[in-house]
Amino acid sequence: MKKLLLVLPLVLAGAAACTPTQQGAAIGGVGGAAIGAAVANDSVEGAVIGGAAGAIAGALIGRASEGSNQCVYRDQYGRRYTAACPRGYY
Repeated sequence: MKKLLLVLPLVLAGAAACTPTQQGAAIGGVGGAAIGAAVANDSVEGAVIGGAAGAIAGALIGRASEGSNQCVYRDQYGRRYTAACPRGYY
């Protein structure tokens, strides 16, 4: 347990430099592996399946949260559409 407490800050510091997609995949993979190992009859198989599913879900969620330089606009009739954001708009 002490080793985990020593390694955890290093892992978190390394994840800070990642994109939201990579962070989501890592967090989802770890969380999915932990949940899969806890609920499955075979903890190794559960961890592998849960980790894979969590990584995929986390990557999709992380990708959705990344800025794609697209803005959502509404026209005078209330219809919504997506187009490139104006220059300099963050």
